[in-house]
Amino acid sequence: MARKTKRLTTAQATILFLQNQFVERDGKEAAFFGGCFGIFGHGNVAGIGQALLQYPSFPYFQSRNEQAMVHTAVAYAKMKNRLGALVCTTSIGPGATNMVTGAATATINRIPVLLLPGDIFARRDVAPVLQQLEANYSQDVSVNDCFKPVSKYWDRINRPEQLLSALPEAMRVLTSPVETGAVTICMPQDVQAEAYDFPVEFFEKKVWPVQRIRPDQRALAKAVEAIKAARKPIIIAGGGVLYSEASKELTELINRTGIPVMETFAGKGSVHYNEPLNLGACGVTGTPGAITAAAEADVVIGIGTRYSDFTTISESAFQHPKVQFININVAEFDAFKHAAIPLVGDAKVILQELSPLLKRYKVSDAYRTKQERAARQWDKVVSSVYNLNHPVPISQGEVIGAVNTLSNDKDIVVCAAGSLPGDLHKLWRTRNPKGFHLEYGYSCMGYEIAGGLGIKMADPSREVYVMVGDGSYLMMSQEIITAVQEDVKLIIVLLNNNGYASIGGLSESLGTKGFGTRYEYRNKKTGQLNGGLLPVDLAANAASMGASVIKAQTAEELKAALMQAKKNKNTTVVYIETDREQRVGGYAWWEVPVAEVSTHTQVKSAYEKLKKNKAKQRTY
Repeated sequence: MARKTKRLTTAQATILFLQNQFVERDGKEAAFFGGCFGIFGHGNVAGIGQALLQYPSFPYFQSRNEQAMVHTAVAYAKMKNRLGALVCTTSIGPGATNMVTGAATATINRIPVLLLPGDIFARRDVAPVLQQLEANYSQDVSVNDCFKPVSKYWDRINRPEQLLSALPEAMRVLTSPVETGAVTICMPQDVQAEAYDFPVEFFEKKVWPVQRIRPDQRALAKAVEAIKAARKPIIIAGGGVLYSEASKELTELINRTGIPVMETFAGKGSVHYNEPLNLGACGVTGTPGAITAAAEADVVIGIGTRYSDFTTISESAFQHPKVQFININVAEFDAFKHAAIPLVGDAKVILQELSPLLKRYKVSDAYRTKQERAARQWDKVVSSVYNLNHPVPISQGEVIGAVNTLSNDKDIVVCAAGSLPGDLHKLWRTRNPKGFHLEYGYSCMGYEIAGGLGIKMADPSREVYVMVGDGSYLMMSQEIITAVQEDVKLIIVLLNNNGYASIGGLSESLGTKGFGTRYEYRNKKTGQLNGGLLPVDLAANAASMGASVIKAQTAEELKAALMQAKKNKNTTVVYIETDREQRVGGYAWWEVPVAEVSTHTQVKSAYEKLKKNKAKQRTY
């Protein structure tokens, strides 16, 4: 019997296949892709562009910047707990390479996104074509090869029938909690338009199960033994807690055993901020209680964390001479870090299995009381920062406090780069597991507004507060237009401190006096950028893209502006200037190289501090 086929172009077959891919976890099934972002050029307009026109049931979204569309896709997938994703398509050339930064953001944060960049002609007979990179050692290379190191799966479709193996493999990676990240499938512009007789079963509904992997029982028993022997255990909650939806299990465990929890950037919100044993932020941007508990811990239970240098305070956080790590992680790569007892599997099911085995275990009353006291003391510090009453321009901490206080329990704050992430990590009172959305794996400037758009697309029922400094805003603000176009409401809180405040503060701590971090004219006498602030009107810029804009100066004006923004039905930018010198204190050391020799006294002093702090580092 003849096999049934469907004659389609490569691009048409791609879109038809993608719209029939579903994902399932815990019996809940949903379409995996929410649509496709794209900017069309000669390398994809007649291929993927035509296919999207032909299949309007697969939504197309317009963007203003190729990097931004990937950031939007990353935020969308993160909000979906990696159970949903978006597709991004561009032409070959600068459109494609603009996506490389977004691909790195996705892969470093382990978030699924499918990239379909156009590519040079596969048949080569008209080479070199416009935007083609020529190499004298091979004709099988294009700028899309740049995606290889930042993609979890990379392929180039040189013949239509290659889709039959490439697309299912792409889906395997995208839906894998272990392997997920950016998937790049390069689409030569001529091949996109070529037709082939595809088997009809290729386009049938396909459901990809996201399995909850259970741990090895011997490793679990060993972990239980180590915890029962611990006198000062701690839990570090990472993003894996949220992706596996294990907040309930984690909260029950800490309350019953008395083991305190601290949260990474990706894991903030794993438990409610006012849980008595929630010490808040950990690591470089951690609270005093979390830093002290980490230093004294004899057992560290890491759940869904990859132990970045911010979490480990550049490998100096854990000072107990016999500290033992127990890592709960779906990725073996992370579970074995720091010579840990590895519990490889899904965080939720591992906590469900671990909890009854610790039924009779509790920390000492003195240890529990100490951690609860530390949590209460930090909450008082947060209140004092929120109500600092700093003169105009007000402090960044007060802005965070106003947004946090006036937002609702289900609302979401999003940020990515500058000094805001650290302050938010320390100060934000997270009231729901998805309420704190920080891209800090790559800390990519420009993620904020595009990310806010993706969050709102994933869950329109929540108010989204985008907190962004002037540095990030100037790098990528144009997705305000996309939000206006799609009638997506964002509340964008734009803080202007006339430069790069975070790096400015770091520069000062390294003895380099904030060099090159202020937005100022060039001084004709000194030749340096210290000739006075630039007369830039960022509020006017935001208004020009279709957003409503409200300016504020004082804390009271800010609160009034935020209340009005909540009432508005469209994207609203609340603009306020802040004092870059008024910083939130209590940050731990973080290793950044300092010049070993210098003529500057401040640099010499910073180098001596570096050597002193490095002496605390340990290889666990």
